[in-house]
Amino acid sequence: MAGGRERVAHLLRQLQRAACWCPAHSHTYSQAPEHAALRRTDYAFEMAVSNIRYGEGVTKEVGMDLQNLGARKVCVMTDKNLCQLPPVKEVLNSLTKNRITFQMYDDVRVEPTDQSFMDAITFAKKEEFDAYVAVGGGSVIDTCKAANLYASSPESDFLDYVNAPIGKGKSVTVPLKPFIAVPTTAGTGSETTGIAIFDYKELKVKTGIASRAIKPTLGMIDPLHTLHMPERVVANSGFDVLCHALEAYTALPYKMRSPCPSNPINRPAYQGSNPISDVWAVHALRIVAKYLKRAVRMPGDHEARANMHLASAFAGIGFGNAGVHLCHGMSYPISGLVKSYKAKDYNVDHPLVPHGLSVVLTSPAVFTFTAEMCPERHLEAAEILGADIRTAKIKDAGLILADTLRKFLFDLNVDDGLAAIGYSKADIPALVRGTLPQERVTKLSPRPQTEEELSALFEASMKLY
Repeated sequence: MAGGRERVAHLLRQLQRAACWCPAHSHTYSQAPEHAALRRTDYAFEMAVSNIRYGEGVTKEVGMDLQNLGARKVCVMTDKNLCQLPPVKEVLNSLTKNRITFQMYDDVRVEPTDQSFMDAITFAKKEEFDAYVAVGGGSVIDTCKAANLYASSPESDFLDYVNAPIGKGKSVTVPLKPFIAVPTTAGTGSETTGIAIFDYKELKVKTGIASRAIKPTLGMIDPLHTLHMPERVVANSGFDVLCHALEAYTALPYKMRSPCPSNPINRPAYQGSNPISDVWAVHALRIVAKYLKRAVRMPGDHEARANMHLASAFAGIGFGNAGVHLCHGMSYPISGLVKSYKAKDYNVDHPLVPHGLSVVLTSPAVFTFTAEMCPERHLEAAEILGADIRTAKIKDAGLILADTLRKFLFDLNVDDGLAAIGYSKADIPALVRGTLPQERVTKLSPRPQTEEELSALFEASMKLY
């Protein structure tokens, strides 16, 4: 009888060890030996994206949306160039028709700074709006994100929510006001993301705010708004889409990113490549390959421009959850340290390296460098962009993608490297110093990099062709 009891006890112990740990099926799941806080790398990813509405002429619905939200006092943000163009007029007509009370803020700076963000924030705090509408490209949408955030958290210091190590990188826990983004460029994908980028003038680098909480409530994608874009704006916006897709697809896998958050609210917006972001990034890359050259060369090609508008959103969904890495991390000092370069087709009163251009100029060097970590993905990207890889060797993936990118950029008349926009080898130490604080993105590179390797990448990017 004692032997029988021992056998029963042994059997119960075996069953307990084999028990399902799933909360839905087991009463013992709380005994699971591994807790997120004890892990060094993450084990999960999260998809966050704004609601998206797409269609020609869909902007006319924005007034009805605000009415449905019960908005009583709305802030409309744009810039001086756009305020006289059809996209803004269409929004204001819809608001007027639906009897929405609004105030316009048109002092958004193209390539915003900490000061231009704070100016918009001051305006938003003073007026106490209950909803926001941004009409413009990434500069306008990002400025509106910041205004909504800090007006909703009026006691916060500006650096509280700015990414570490420049700011404190605090989690956003306050409720924000409804926010509708109406993008007028096909590039940033800002209508889908919780990212707001600006130049921090004191350090002459770009940084930003990254939180799912600040993403727009609704992104209203109306392809008619892309028809007013000049050639170089189309090209540079498209290069941003290109690099968003490439960097998201080749980013460090989410299970390799550290640290693992002890609380899900601390899981970053940029989490590393993951199965869902991969789908959006590759799809966006295919659209870029098919339509970007057409959109640049033929302003009246509605099909091409409409598809690039969608590609911008698709890539935004991809990188907004996977992240970007070295092209973007290195681009921030390229934009922030600009000397006298003024890009064609940009009506601004200050030197300007457009964001998409600053990103793409380093892309051949970057993907040559990162390819050894995930060569199959680099080779796949090269094939999507037009390379014949039938006889390609996997060890040559980086060189093949780099050559494919150079040809793509040459065909679209891109400046011949960093030297062509005013930089020299003497500037490399400053460019590296400006890249080092961008850990939020550079750590997502599939290949870690030293300061010496960053210097070599900038040097390799001085000339493209």
